[in-house]
Amino acid sequence: MFLSDRQTEIVGMARSNGRVFVEELATHFTVTPQTIRKDLNDLCDAQILTRVHGGATFPSGTENVKYEARRQIAATEKQAIGIAAADLIPNNSSLFINIGTTTEAVGEALTNHQELMVITNNINVANRLRLFPTIEVVIAGGVVRGSDGGIVGEAAVDFIRQFKVDYAVIGTSAIDADGALLDYDFREVKVAQAIIANARHVILVADSTKFERTAPVRIAQLPQVHTFITDRCITPSIRRLCHENSVKLIETSATRP
Repeated sequence: MFLSDRQTEIVGMARSNGRVFVEELATHFTVTPQTIRKDLNDLCDAQILTRVHGGATFPSGTENVKYEARRQIAATEKQAIGIAAADLIPNNSSLFINIGTTTEAVGEALTNHQELMVITNNINVANRLRLFPTIEVVIAGGVVRGSDGGIVGEAAVDFIRQFKVDYAVIGTSAIDADGALLDYDFREVKVAQAIIANARHVILVADSTKFERTAPVRIAQLPQVHTFITDRCITPSIRRLCHENSVKLIETSATRP
């Protein structure tokens, strides 16, 4: 599903407020309630929002949005973040790429690189990069999540610990104001922590919607990464943490014409 500008804004309002109402949205956008109902029905059919009487709700802080819906949220921003991250990774290097739709955007942007060794627990990344003969793909073993092709569990953790790579590209489901990087699945978090521990340079990729979300499991703290790439850093405390801990902050929206 391609989100219109209005639908993207509706999702943002639902994320911020937890719930949106048909009549309020119709007034806000100066359109008919019927138009808003169609928008909400489309968003709920795509499993981005949940329909309730009089409006719709955003998924709770204990459950992630469905994979296909996540791919559509901030898709343009994720593409720009992916390109910026790929620009930091030189040819002839080794790297981890973790689970996530933003990390997949990084994988997509790496296809012109030469002589890379990519170790991943993301089947989608592996399936894309395997097509390029100058990129060697190594895929972790473990439990495959049917929802998004992520490989999780202790077997994946043990596999990751065999390597020490130049770069790690990690995502997160939410970023707390205190710098906590959060996710929903503790099995995925264990793999992400192993990836962080076994890379010389950690690149966090996350669009600005992650500042407005919450999740129950801690991956790490922001000072544990070396570079943070986002479209816009909208949380002052995060900007301050980056400055105080020498985390390089790259905002892709600032580099656009």
